[in-house]
Amino acid sequence: MDMEKIAIIDLGSNTARLVLVNVLEGGYFFVFDELKEYVRLGQDMEIDGFLRPARIEQTKKTLQMFRRFCDSNGVEKIFAYATAAVRRAKNQKSFLEEVSVTCGIKLRVLSAAEEGQFIYTGVINSMDIPKGLIVDIGGGSTKIVYYNRKTILEQAALPFGAVTLTDLFKGEEITPEERALKIEAYVRSYLDQYEWLKDVDPDTQFIGVGGSFRNLGKISRRLKKYPLNMAHNYTIDAGEFRTIYDTIKTLPLDKTMKIKGLSTFRADIFPSALACVSPILDVCGFQSIVISGSGMREGAMFKYAVPTVSEKPISDVLGYSLNTLVKQFNMNEDHVRHIVDLSMQVFKQLKVLHKLPRMYVRVLRAAAMLHDAGSTIKFYDHHKHSAYIILNSKIYGLSHREIVMAAFVASAHKDGVPLMDEMAKYHSLLTEEDIIAVRKLGLVLKIAESFDRSMSGIITGITCDVLGDSVIMKTITDSHADCSLEISDALNCKAEFKAAYGKNLEIL
Repeated sequence: MDMEKIAIIDLGSNTARLVLVNVLEGGYFFVFDELKEYVRLGQDMEIDGFLRPARIEQTKKTLQMFRRFCDSNGVEKIFAYATAAVRRAKNQKSFLEEVSVTCGIKLRVLSAAEEGQFIYTGVINSMDIPKGLIVDIGGGSTKIVYYNRKTILEQAALPFGAVTLTDLFKGEEITPEERALKIEAYVRSYLDQYEWLKDVDPDTQFIGVGGSFRNLGKISRRLKKYPLNMAHNYTIDAGEFRTIYDTIKTLPLDKTMKIKGLSTFRADIFPSALACVSPILDVCGFQSIVISGSGMREGAMFKYAVPTVSEKPISDVLGYSLNTLVKQFNMNEDHVRHIVDLSMQVFKQLKVLHKLPRMYVRVLRAAAMLHDAGSTIKFYDHHKHSAYIILNSKIYGLSHREIVMAAFVASAHKDGVPLMDEMAKYHSLLTEEDIIAVRKLGLVLKIAESFDRSMSGIITGITCDVLGDSVIMKTITDSHADCSLEISDALNCKAEFKAAYGKNLEIL
């Protein structure tokens, strides 16, 4: 597998992040390591607009360490971006020169619009949300991008983030709650300058990007005892946000630091970030927040690995994401494609019996593409390992509920039975209908898998007739090849088929 190693450095006002990425042929990529340091480069800049010497020293140390880390990992290209703090700094030029000389890293300072474009690229290629308002709260600025049908309609860059808001309102002797209300009013005065925010379409989704949103999601998952530890595509409804915010805005810092799920390095600036979210929810009347695990850094990865995204975003987010994993796990691509094709045929042919709506096709597609991923761990019990991989991989374009279903559909490809005991952990995410669907789809996948048991693609299609209490499946083969292995393997799940579909399975 031909691979290129690149690094993305994102130097924000609060954190410096380094991400190491493997870029594969065909425009696929995956992260294989990362480092994060809280440099607080933007701290105390409000006084006179200069980056502070102590913060510059800390940042240079961090970037030198990043550079060594890249070298020891054999990274071929480094793309380093600086955002709000450096963009606004009066001593920007001397800072960039110092970094270039001492760290051997050329920082590119992004304009607010360029940064918005990167964030949008990261979100639009990793989420299936047709209409969204992306809000990225950084340390030194807040970016808002409003899009519809993969086109940016409006952008706003507010000149404050979680660090700057905390700095601006820290001197006064007031209660934490009074401070939060002051921040809200301050943010509101900026939002009022953008008339279009009041006219955001009602079916637009609020998408939160950045560390503060990820921490908010983590706190919410802890409170709910949510069964999946997954940041991307996690949804918090507005009522729950209010409950969390109303609690946090009254707490002194020593209490905020003890909140489960909140990183201690973020505790001091987290209330300011929430105080910034609150008025945005009010102005636009959003009912929920969807958290994106993808933002500026992922945007940079997409732009490098798939250069066409700058003109036109990826049209099939789920397909692209599944293909990435097929490549990453070095799976047999011909077999994968064949199983997907056969699964879809079996699903269509059995529609009169299973009566499952179209939305379940996405679940079946993901399960079919990744059913063998577990073999990279061990062939024995690989159906179980595949389920684990699906539950713990980055799959874009599926909701958490769909990811859980896909995992347990994939777990059924060995003998037609999903891992029901394991699935019980996730019942809070599934409906009764979902659980029945997993059993039915599991059998669809098992039959499809059996029909390519010899990995030779000899069965190219099937037709089904439902006669009385039997389903008669006819296999279509290339040139009368012998498919007795395939048929006998598929018939192993007769009892399960009868239980789920209420019919006897016969295969010719």
